[in-house]
Amino acid sequence: MSPEHLENLASTVIEQTLRRLPEAIRRAAEACLIETAWMAEAVKHEPDLAEDTLGLFEGQSHEAGEFASGPGDLPRIRLFLDNLWDYAEQDRETFREEVRVTLLHELGHYLGMDEDRVEELGLG
Repeated sequence: MSPEHLENLASTVIEQTLRRLPEAIRRAAEACLIETAWMAEAVKHEPDLAEDTLGLFEGQSHEAGEFASGPGDLPRIRLFLDNLWDYAEQDRETFREEVRVTLLHELGHYLGMDEDRVEELGLG
């Protein structure tokens, strides 16, 4: 599947997933940049990034408040489409589900949940 097609498919899943969130969580998520990325490109600039990462939350959590001291504190979720596609074994429906689950997993971190709590909720 072409990169453009994967990006379009992931964007649709992201929009649908966000629309289905409870209103309070949806509002909180509006302050977090959600973007698609390609691991093959990311590791060129971030060599310490684990090459099998599906998604990543970076920056300040929602719990920490709205005050950022610098650009690195701004909340951001990256979904690595090439890794998600490989993880889904190039299956379109599995890819859609993995994008949804990975987004929810990273939103959990943005909302201040640790890995154990995210796992308890079945997000991961």
